[in-house]
Amino acid sequence: MALLARLAGRGARVTAAMALVLVALVPLSGGAQASTRTGSGGYWLVASDGGVFNFGGAGYYGSQGSEHLNAPVVGMAATPDGKGYWLVAADGGIFTHGDAAYYGSQGSEHLNAPIVGMAATPSGHGYWLVAADGGIFTHGDAAYYGSQGSEHLNAPVVGMAATPDGGGYWLVAKDGGIFTHGDALYYGSQGAQHLNAPVVGMASTATGHGYWLVASDGGIFTHGDAVYYGSEGSTALNKPVVGMAATFNGGGYWLVASDGGIFNFGDAGYYGSEGTCILNKPVVGMAGNG
Repeated sequence: MALLARLAGRGARVTAAMALVLVALVPLSGGAQASTRTGSGGYWLVASDGGVFNFGGAGYYGSQGSEHLNAPVVGMAATPDGKGYWLVAADGGIFTHGDAAYYGSQGSEHLNAPIVGMAATPSGHGYWLVAADGGIFTHGDAAYYGSQGSEHLNAPVVGMAATPDGGGYWLVAKDGGIFTHGDALYYGSQGAQHLNAPVVGMASTATGHGYWLVASDGGIFTHGDAVYYGSEGSTALNKPVVGMAATFNGGGYWLVASDGGIFNFGDAGYYGSEGTCILNKPVVGMAGNG
């Protein structure tokens, strides 16, 4: 009840918990095959020390929270069946848990700019890493479709999202600029607009015909078929928002703050948060499981 009261005080919309299932046809390597993406509802949060917090039907499969890291963790991605996840560090190091297999990393390489995020392929047999300069690194069955690594950027890249079929990806910059590669289409950006706070992440719609951008003040920007379900843009937050995740059917989304606070909108259920807990390190990202 204390958590609910705190969230209500911060303007969060708390809906009934629910399980969501999205059945999608996605082309995998070797030809088009049917793939079922399932989730039992819930989400994971990851802190910069590699600590993982799980809520709802999102299972706990391990963390780096008690280990020495060469560089802080900056993001995570879940496997398609929700039975594992990858963590990625700023030096490109990859940590695997549950059924998330290891396909390679940049951990032992010199990088021109730090890694800021990652995305998994639809098959779960690979992943992309993205650096602040827009550089892209591919592993497993993640195909390379291009990058911003050799270009001058007005603002650093802060995140990425893959298309549902894995045939492309979007990169998003701190100023809300969008860069498209492969079959990821351009539906608009915040790049030429004044922002009250920097963009910190993005998520794709279930169709791949749109995307949401989220700013550190909790503001939400919609493009393409991404529907607006609400934001924290006009709310005073205890800590800045650091990431977001969409529900499998695209009917809602979660925002996460650096203190582990969760804000849910649309059909995204509330399953708990770390907002009232003392954390060893700040939360830096999240992944959904429903």
